[in-house]
Amino acid sequence: MRATHQRRDDAAEGIAQLEGYLLWQAELSNARAEAAAFADALPWLTDAQRAELTTRYAEDRIRLARRVLAGVADRCRVLESEYTTRYRELRHRLLCAAGCVLLAAVSLSAGLLLVAARS
Repeated sequence: MRATHQRRDDAAEGIAQLEGYLLWQAELSNARAEAAAFADALPWLTDAQRAELTTRYAEDRIRLARRVLAGVADRCRVLESEYTTRYRELRHRLLCAAGCVLLAAVSLSAGLLLVAARS
């Protein structure tokens, strides 16, 4: 049973990595396409200038995408930590409340048994 869960986890991780790779490739493709469109809007550029502009624009766009992704990843880690802490607190409260309810039920049952035994 444990091996099955491990394979599922491995498969999910592999799919996530593949998805990340494909998304990044799409981002690179979009950066190049935007760079080409930007350079095409400037018809007076020579071929060498157009190539240089396209390369620099795409590089800047890729650097920006990396910074944004790094920021998103950092925020995800912070949120995961916050949610984990909150979940533990809520679980602790729930266990305490369940313990109190169980204790009250046992006390009530014992009291009712005591009253019934005296009658």
